[in-house]
Amino acid sequence: MLGPIGTGKSSFFNTINSTFQERIAKRSMSGSDISSMTKKYREYPIWSPRNDSELNFRLCDTCGIVVNGPPDLADLDQLVEGHVPDGYEFSEKLIDKNIKGFISNPALQDKVHCVAYVFAANSLKTIDEITWFKLNELQRRLHIRVKEAVDFVSQKLNVDPGDVMPIKNYESESMVNNTISSLAMQALDRMLGYASDYMENKHHLMQQTQS
Repeated sequence: MLGPIGTGKSSFFNTINSTFQERIAKRSMSGSDISSMTKKYREYPIWSPRNDSELNFRLCDTCGIVVNGPPDLADLDQLVEGHVPDGYEFSEKLIDKNIKGFISNPALQDKVHCVAYVFAANSLKTIDEITWFKLNELQRRLHIRVKEAVDFVSQKLNVDPGDVMPIKNYESESMVNNTISSLAMQALDRMLGYASDYMENKHHLMQQTQS
């Protein structure tokens, strides 16, 4: 999950996790600050109490995108390609093979299969044009579809309105709410659908290469 500072990336994970746990869960630190609350790249598996096992996907959280500062576009390229280990703390130094835990030959499960941009609907118009440019450049590099927020995002990032998934995260609620959980699960379902499409294309490509 990528997006500007304070848009609810970590909160979205907490909302998804709360839905599966059927209680308010806060594994990821979230909040509002002038700098990103999230400093590290984190991979979060989801535990299903009903199945008594981890679900077959992970949600990955990163620090907020800023104009001048980490993560750099080159860092995000490395992240998507699966070279960045869980727990890596972003810094001004670009990610390279010398960082601790660098994954030189990432397996398919190390790579990011779907990138979702997360925006706060109440602060869209305050995002500066340089940040929009940086996000657009990332969009161009990764050749991905973006999914989140409002028609404003669709216009700014030139994506289909159907790929914009408005949600509300848990904030002051003390119990899970079907409406909040339903919106979050719809967004998650769309993300997993695109990840599945990616995996299917990858599988067919591997078959063609081997034949």
